[in-house]
Amino acid sequence: MKVDQSRRWKMFAVAGAAMALVAGMATAVPNAYAGGTIKADDDKWISVGMGIRNSFTMAEDGSASGAQWSNRFGVDNARIYINGKIHKYVGFEFNTECFGCNSSTTSLNGVGTVGMLDAIGKFEINDLVNVWFGRMLVPTERGELNGPFYHAVYDGFRTPFNTADFSGGFGTGGSGLYGRDNGVTFFGKVHPGGTHLQYVAGIFTGLQGQANQRDSLKYAGRVTWNLLNEEKNPGYYTSGTYYGTAGDILALAVGGEYQNAGAGSNLNKSAFGSFVSDLLFEKVLPNNGVFTVNAEYKRMWAQDLAATLTGGAGGCFCMFSGTSFTAYALYLFPQEIGIGRFQPYGRYTFVNSVFANAADEFELGTNYVISGHNARISAYWRNGSYAGPGSGNSIQITSPTGAGQHRDSFVVALQLQY
Repeated sequence: MKVDQSRRWKMFAVAGAAMALVAGMATAVPNAYAGGTIKADDDKWISVGMGIRNSFTMAEDGSASGAQWSNRFGVDNARIYINGKIHKYVGFEFNTECFGCNSSTTSLNGVGTVGMLDAIGKFEINDLVNVWFGRMLVPTERGELNGPFYHAVYDGFRTPFNTADFSGGFGTGGSGLYGRDNGVTFFGKVHPGGTHLQYVAGIFTGLQGQANQRDSLKYAGRVTWNLLNEEKNPGYYTSGTYYGTAGDILALAVGGEYQNAGAGSNLNKSAFGSFVSDLLFEKVLPNNGVFTVNAEYKRMWAQDLAATLTGGAGGCFCMFSGTSFTAYALYLFPQEIGIGRFQPYGRYTFVNSVFANAADEFELGTNYVISGHNARISAYWRNGSYAGPGSGNSIQITSPTGAGQHRDSFVVALQLQY
């Protein structure tokens, strides 16, 4: 692997010029808001919104030749949001996604297919008791519940995937998709001693077939304790930052999931379990700058499934087993430049498989925040031996030699939603 230093500096120069150009010209761009609403009365309404995330990525030795930098534009997400209420206590949520938009292996040759992401019937009674039925996010870690649009950084998913993210389908042969699964979730809040404690518990279909011939269910849950100001999000969703709009935040949480025979194959079954602990700290400084820290520790359990793959058993739903840690800190400058504020950050991720070598990754970047999570431009550089969350579930299970040399990548990305 040979690093082209001159090209690396050219990348940074181009990215800096692009962000400066946007900052100077962005006065022509209107602010984004939360979506349009048609309202019959306070108990009957429907809202429609959208979200897109586009990026340009350069990765060292990522070209087809394996010896040059790759250069790829991608559509990472393209979503339509539909929410509403039909009764004081009854609502719904229906969201779509462009599945495979950033892939050349889809049935439409890279064009992607628009399909159902969420389909939720909501019974929201009071602060303490609420129930959602349908297809929804599995409640485990903040990273999952942020979704891609509400992370503090553009690519928030860096630790090994849970089952619903690693899977490619629902029910037989799969365990969910995009962090979602079919099931029921209960959630609510209590406020002991002026603090704010939220519980979430869910029962889901999980993996069916393959290792799970008896159709055992998947169980997931999470408890979050807000010691300072309360996080106010729809349902049990979360955010990776509030850009100071929620005041000072200190949120401590634990969560996880379990399914008997939730990994492996019919010939080599394995239970799957995970434990997650995460933290969000956000401080509004006297100068109106905002300091934010996110951290996550994850432990996942599954037996060594490499023999299932090499032995030709087939049909393996092979999950990562080991520990991972990621943490990042951001500072949002108080001054506006153009119509936005710069938010530089640094991040470190470490992944240690029980059955393979460890891998890590460094990330440095900056966000240009125009309208919170609704309009944001990001640019970041990475260097590491970790190939990403999907590799945490597959490559590191079967490769005892580890993840190899550290490699560089560089990304410029745009996020917009309404």
